[in-house]
Amino acid sequence: MAFFGFRAYPTPILKPMWPFFIAAGVVFYGVNKLQDMAVSTEEASKDPRNPYGKPEGA
Repeated sequence: MAFFGFRAYPTPILKPMWPFFIAAGVVFYGVNKLQDMAVSTEEASKDPRNPYGKPEGA
């Protein structure tokens, strides 16, 4: 079916892009782990701006 003169071609989208999707997942996982490690350090836990820090009384 021609829609405004465009033809439907079987263009592969996911097949050539799978390495980029895998890499995006690996980078997301790595940055998440690095951030978790960074906010749980002793110096960061004392910072009052850290929402994951320990309260002063605890």
